Amino acid sequence: MALKRGFSISGLNKNRRGGSRLPIVVVIFFCVLSPLMFFVGRGLYKTSSSTDQNLNAVGSGKQHLNWRERLALQHVKSIFSEEVIDVIRSSTADLGPLSLDSFRKNNLSASWKVIGVDTSVKDNAASEPNQTATVVKQEAPKGKDDNISDDDSQSGDTPAKLARRFMQQLREKRREKRAAELLRQDDEAIARLESAIIERSKLVDGAVLGKYSIWRKEMDSENSDSTVRLMRDQMIMARVYLSIAKMKSKLNLLQELQTRIKESQRVLGDSSADSDLHPSAPEKIKAMGQVLSKAREQLYDCKLVTGKLRAMLQTADEQVRSLKKQSTFLSQLAAKTVPNGIHCLSMRLTIDYYLLPLEKRKFPRSENLENPNLYHYALFSDNVLAASVVVNSTIMNAKDSSKHGFHLVTDKLNFGAMNMWFLLNPPGKATIHVENVDEFKWLNSSYCPVLRQLESAAMKEYYFKANHPTSLSSGSSNLKYRNPKYLSMLNHLRFYLPEVYPKLDKILFLDDDIVVQKDLTKLWSVDLHGKVNGAVETCGESFHRFDKYLNFSNPHIARNFDPNACGWAYGMNIFDLKVWKKKDITGIYHKWQNMNEDRELWKLGTLPPGLITFYNLTNPLEKTWHVLGLGYNPSIDRSEIESAAVVHYNGNMKPWLELAMTKYRPYWTKYIKYDHPYLRSCNLSE
Repeated sequence: MALKRGFSISGLNKNRRGGSRLPIVVVIFFCVLSPLMFFVGRGLYKTSSSTDQNLNAVGSGKQHLNWRERLALQHVKSIFSEEVIDVIRSSTADLGPLSLDSFRKNNLSASWKVIGVDTSVKDNAASEPNQTATVVKQEAPKGKDDNISDDDSQSGDTPAKLARRFMQQLREKRREKRAAELLRQDDEAIARLESAIIERSKLVDGAVLGKYSIWRKEMDSENSDSTVRLMRDQMIMARVYLSIAKMKSKLNLLQELQTRIKESQRVLGDSSADSDLHPSAPEKIKAMGQVLSKAREQLYDCKLVTGKLRAMLQTADEQVRSLKKQSTFLSQLAAKTVPNGIHCLSMRLTIDYYLLPLEKRKFPRSENLENPNLYHYALFSDNVLAASVVVNSTIMNAKDSSKHGFHLVTDKLNFGAMNMWFLLNPPGKATIHVENVDEFKWLNSSYCPVLRQLESAAMKEYYFKANHPTSLSSGSSNLKYRNPKYLSMLNHLRFYLPEVYPKLDKILFLDDDIVVQKDLTKLWSVDLHGKVNGAVETCGESFHRFDKYLNFSNPHIARNFDPNACGWAYGMNIFDLKVWKKKDITGIYHKWQNMNEDRELWKLGTLPPGLITFYNLTNPLEKTWHVLGLGYNPSIDRSEIESAAVVHYNGNMKPWLELAMTKYRPYWTKYIKYDHPYLRSCNLSE
């Protein structure tokens, strides 16, 4: 802001020449009130409680003020109320208020700097009213004593100025003290935090956490296993030179290499990261390097070394293939094994069922089992818990449970358990019935090709003995098809639906490893266009097509089927049993099953014969009806799962097994009440 100092001072000099211009002086003082308001924002001179005391102190402390200034002060008093003065005083800056005589002398506060002109009273008194205004800017104080102007020193240190200087120094000291206190508190907080982190790190067991611990050294390097790999490489070369030393009878070097290999093996152990290595690892690496250098000088032969490395690579490759086969076999074995908890549940339920009197073993509403107006479901399973999830999820998502009927078939080992579970836990108002597959007298080896083949010596040899050419040790592929479960009649009963339910027109077949998430009644109104089977297709660009399941090198397969035909999924299938009977689907199945007795057309299972039997007789359904892969595919989109009517855990990672994928398991467990007494007694939990 520009202050027109020359104009105001010249007016004062002219007034000294005559007292007749008093009104003009008053007008001039009022004209400067607007810039005065800006500076008063910095505060008035004194900090006393009342305005009268402030003005009296100014008058007594400044003996050289003339009567015109006293008159101006009285006008200021009449303009500002006492409340306004208090507000201005409370909002003053830390450097203190300004005194009124500073305006008279053009002597600004030490926090102000005049640029371009001299600030002395004499120069300003000689200036004209039209003189160029001075540019003023505010700047921060530089020191305790630098803010005292030259004019203040010329007029002497009055008590007010001394008080102001003292208050300013006091404020500076308080600021410094507060800053020091904040720094000290900050240092103390940092020290406490560091101490807490150190104590926390002492509790971390590095031997357990391994490379996942943030306190381990390998976190400092991207290649956290570089030392481990170096030691393994050294051991490989040491074994190469060991065999060459044995060929050339270098006994001393042979013994030294053997010693170093044993030492490296002990240090390396099962380590997978550098942080897991023993502290003596660098010494062993150095010692091994010295031995390898000596061996290179004495034994190196490019042809011999290359041959040994090639032989070691072939051996390692064979070991990898063998381990993969073992891993496949064990995973298949784990997938087909019944967990102890489910086995316990089945045993307890079976015992309690056979303790019931005969009249209490019957289900209600049995008259609805052949009612064509109901929605009928077929479920074949030997897993009580899995079957309960299928039934519960279907009923909980149905609009009217009384219109649904469930037809369960199990084996004789689980017949009592399956009955007892649904007697204790009836599915709402739905109709349910449990049958024993072993009581189907019409299902015998003279009628069913699978049962007849199972009785053959060749089939028993394939399934139940290991000393045959296609055994695990000789590299059999597709080990999962060698499980006897694929010959179970519960698996093949899906090809005999009209015989099992002769009075039904339509039925929905469900596997026991599915979960129903929506009402399924609309499936009964789907137009199958004269086809027998309604299913979701699973083929992509080059997979899940017929050539992946059938042997097209066989002339019977090549002549009758398209290798690029799209495959479909079992698990949720709507079957029109009327058309089934007309097309004699069971007869088609028997024909091809008899032709595959030597397993030349397809490997064992139910999907390949299903693709053959229902070839050109399957109507594709929308994919949202049935989403597959929760038992083997970890990358299924969550929205796809949640929008599906049925989700299918096809694959080895069944939801009731420990090897189930954790992120998919809640879709299955939400339909199980783990606080049920039978489940608690068998230690079944989420």
